Amino acid sequence: MVPDVAIEKRNQLIQDGYCVIDNILTQEFLDELRRESDRMLDNVEHPPTWKYQGSDLHVSGRDEPVIHRLINWKPARDALEALGLGDFKSHGGFIILSKPPGGPPLYWHQDWMGWNDPISCAPWPQYLFLSYYLVDTTIENGCFQVIPGTHLKRIPLHDHLVAAHAQGGYYVPENDPYMFYDHPDSVDFPVKSGSLVIAEGRILHAARGNQSEQRRTLLLGWHSRPATVPENWEGEIPEEILNRDPNVTYEPTREPSHYLK
Repeated sequence: MVPDVAIEKRNQLIQDGYCVIDNILTQEFLDELRRESDRMLDNVEHPPTWKYQGSDLHVSGRDEPVIHRLINWKPARDALEALGLGDFKSHGGFIILSKPPGGPPLYWHQDWMGWNDPISCAPWPQYLFLSYYLVDTTIENGCFQVIPGTHLKRIPLHDHLVAAHAQGGYYVPENDPYMFYDHPDSVDFPVKSGSLVIAEGRILHAARGNQSEQRRTLLLGWHSRPATVPENWEGEIPEEILNRDPNVTYEPTREPSHYLK
C-alpha cells in the first residue's frame, strides 16, 4: 500500500469509523475460505437466536487451520502496519456471519463493552473488527451499513437502542422502529469478495436483509490494542484519558456512557 493511500485509509477510519482494503485475499485462499466456511455452517445447528445475524459461529484458530492462516494473513498484517495499527492483536478466532437467502436485516448496534472506562473517549482506534467478505455484497444480498462518525459522537438513536445480541438484540421484533430505523445519515457499503473492511467496534452499524438466492458470508475477527495512548498518535489527548487510572477495573457494559459526547 503506497503511503498516500495508507494515510487516506487511516484518516477515514479515524474520522468515519471504517475503511476498506480491496483484494486482500488471493483467489486461492478465498476459495478455500468459502469451502471451509460452508462446511462448518452445514454441520452446525442454527438456533433461532441467530435470526438477525444469519449465523454466529465462533471458530478458534487453534481448532481450524484455515482460521489460523487468516489470523496471520500477511497482506492483512501489512495493511494494519501501513495504517499505523501494528499494535492491534487478534482475539484468536473469527466469527462466521452468513445471512441465508431471505434472512432479515441485522439491527443497528455497536459492540464496545468498555463504556465505563475513560478509554472510551479515545479519538484513535481502540477496538476493531476485521471483516473479510467471501462474496460480493449489494443492497439486495445484505451489505454492511454504517452511520459514519457515531464511534465518537452521540446521536439520538443511541438512546433508543436495545443492547446487541444476547443482551437483548436477539429478541427484538422485526418491526422495531429504532433497531431497524432507516436513518438519513446511514451509508450502504457494498464490497467485492476478497475485500477487508476495518471498522470501529464503537460505531453504529447494521446490515441489509438478504433478498438473493445465495448465502452472504463474511468472516469477522475482533482485534484490540492496549488501553494506552498510541506511540504514533499526534492529535489531542482527552483529559479523561490523561487522568485515567490504569489500575482500576471497569465494569463492562454495552450502554454508551457520558464518555460518548
